[in-house]
Amino acid sequence: MRLAALFLITLMPVAGLAAPADYRLEADKSSVGFTYDFGGNATKGTMPVTRADLMLDFNNVAASSVAVTLDVRRANAGFAFATEAMKGTTVLNAAAYPDIRFQSTKVSAKGDGALVEGMLTVRGITHPIALDARIYRQKGTIAGDLSHLSILLTGTLRRNDFGATGFPDMVGSNIDLRILARVARLE
Repeated sequence: MRLAALFLITLMPVAGLAAPADYRLEADKSSVGFTYDFGGNATKGTMPVTRADLMLDFNNVAASSVAVTLDVRRANAGFAFATEAMKGTTVLNAAAYPDIRFQSTKVSAKGDGALVEGMLTVRGITHPIALDARIYRQKGTIAGDLSHLSILLTGTLRRNDFGATGFPDMVGSNIDLRILARVARLE
C-alpha cells in the first residue's frame, strides 16, 4: 500500500513542506480497534485493514483525502462467542458483506488536528460519519523528520444505523472507533 502524504501534523513544525512524499502502511504496527458495550462492560475488538489510500496535504488540509477498507471476515470482537455473533447475519453478516469501507468527503482543520468527514459503508448501507484525526512523528524521530508518522483517527458510530441490530439486549448501539495507522516514507 502506497500513501502520498502531505497533511496537518500536530506537535511538530512543518513550515517549508512543498512536495508530496510516498508512504507505505506499516500494517504490523497499525491497528483498527473498536469498543462496544457488552452486558454493561466495555469490550474491545479489532479488525484488519485490507487497503488504505491516503492523500495528506500538510499545507492545505482541505485537499486531503482518506479511503480505507476493513476485512470483516478476520475481525475479532474480544472473545469467541462475540466474534462469531458479530460476523453472523444479524450483526455484520460477513459472508454477504466481507468489507467495511470509508471514503472521506471533507477534511478540515480542527484545533491542533483535523476533522475527517466521510461516508461509511457497513452491510451495504452507507451513512456519513465524522472522525477526529491527529498526526504525530513516531517515537524516536527528531523534529522535522517526516519519515515515520502515526495517524490516529477516533469517532463513534451507531451500529443500528447500518442494520447491525442483532443481540440488542446484550450489545449497545454505539461503537467507539480508534484507528492507529503507522506509515513510513518510501525512499
